[in-house]
Amino acid sequence: MIDRLKPGDDTLFAAMNALFGTEFDDPETYLGAPPDAAHVAALLANPGFVALVAREGNAVVGALVAYILPKFEQARSEVYIYDLAVAAAHRRKGIATALIEALKPIARAAGAWVIYVQADYADPPAIALYTKLGVREEVLHFDIALDQAASSSGASSP
Repeated sequence: MIDRLKPGDDTLFAAMNALFGTEFDDPETYLGAPPDAAHVAALLANPGFVALVAREGNAVVGALVAYILPKFEQARSEVYIYDLAVAAAHRRKGIATALIEALKPIARAAGAWVIYVQADYADPPAIALYTKLGVREEVLHFDIALDQAASSSGASSP
């Protein structure tokens, strides 16, 4: 069963973050400073934020978080899959594909023309999944620091 989280789904939201923390081996990011209930409610009420969970019984076994990005150059949107994970014991069962398929009607309803996602070179299963579902583009990704100390630690300025 796949559900889109809505305000009041705090328990599923926490389970989704726990899944991401475990599967990405990054508990500090996903569990170290959990958002309060007001933040979660506002986020889940935001139509530009999409959180989907795949459940077997009451257990969250997969999750997808995406953002709907309204475009400026045309009256359309794009949907960016920010995080997607499936519990190790539940992989190779079509859960990730089902999550992406569940995102498609949400994207269409938002006026999106495309869903896009990035994958790391070190993640062959993700690359295989996304290659099966879409067209691969070679791009560069840059993280731009917001504080002076981080930005001056090796980044060159123009």
